[in-house]
Amino acid sequence: MTTTIKEALRERIEEVGRRVAEACERSGRSREEVNIIAVTKYVSLDTAQAAHQLGLRHLGENRWQDAKEKWEAISGSATGEEAGQAVWHFIGSLQTNKVKEVIGKFTYIHSLDRLSLAQAIDKRASQLGLTVPCFVQVNVSGEQSKHGLDPEQLPAFLTELKELSSLRIIGLMTMAPYETEAEETRPIFRSLRKLRDEMNERAILPESMTELSMGMSGDFEVAIEEGATWIRLGTILVGKEG
Repeated sequence: MTTTIKEALRERIEEVGRRVAEACERSGRSREEVNIIAVTKYVSLDTAQAAHQLGLRHLGENRWQDAKEKWEAISGSATGEEAGQAVWHFIGSLQTNKVKEVIGKFTYIHSLDRLSLAQAIDKRASQLGLTVPCFVQVNVSGEQSKHGLDPEQLPAFLTELKELSSLRIIGLMTMAPYETEAEETRPIFRSLRKLRDEMNERAILPESMTELSMGMSGDFEVAIEEGATWIRLGTILVGKEG
């Protein structure tokens, strides 16, 4: 990777950091409440490595077969606790038959949306002696093309998950529709926050959910203003190649 390309990457990281800080200030939040996941699925191994070297610790991928080379090259932490090591987030739809390849390599799962998947994750995590932090994916927008539970399905699903001791349900995830104006996504993000708060008030899970995984390159500032604690940034942060 040339110095020019790495410098451009550094500039994008700094610009995103500035915008995140301003969104936090506008909404009266601490900057430390918002975590950035660098989505590396559209960039080369060299770019992913440079992003990690420039301080982007959290890396996100959608498919194991695409992530494998990067995961093997960029030192990962199964528990997310080792200083300096990459923390991998699985942010795409996870097939049950891929669970054995993903659990133990990816610390966080952002796309838990059915009981069969939860049971497979729980089984594999138990075998490895791990507890896996998971986000339940909710299709707030109702778009047919989106994965996730319907909001009304969430209470029953969370009740079923209580029996799976190797899962730790830390929050909810959603994807907003693509909109020309980011402001139009606000109702989606606000609805997810209210849904999380409602579930916590009902005390369905033994621990309250504290996290919200929402917001991408085109709408992350609105998501932060509505309570996002994890934003998933690809093009705006690390670019897109090929």
